[in-house]
Amino acid sequence: MSDKDARAQYIAKEMQKIGIMDTPGAILVGLGLYGKFGANGNAFHPLLNDPSIINTMLVVGGSIMAYCAYRAIMVVTKKQTLDKD
Repeated sequence: MSDKDARAQYIAKEMQKIGIMDTPGAILVGLGLYGKFGANGNAFHPLLNDPSIINTMLVVGGSIMAYCAYRAIMVVTKKQTLDKD
């Protein structure tokens, strides 16, 4: 296995990790948006009726998603430099 193949495998593994890390953020944002705009005070879970919980879910979930987007951009940049070589 060449160094280029090893780096390509590392990049693929990093993208999988980023996808796994991004999932809780997307779930939090989705539930937060549901609680904010879709539930109208009658959510399937009582926590989704509390505005402070909903805002916290949106902030935390959005932060996780932003961090994962940043990491994904860095990994894709590495992949592009690897493809140029």
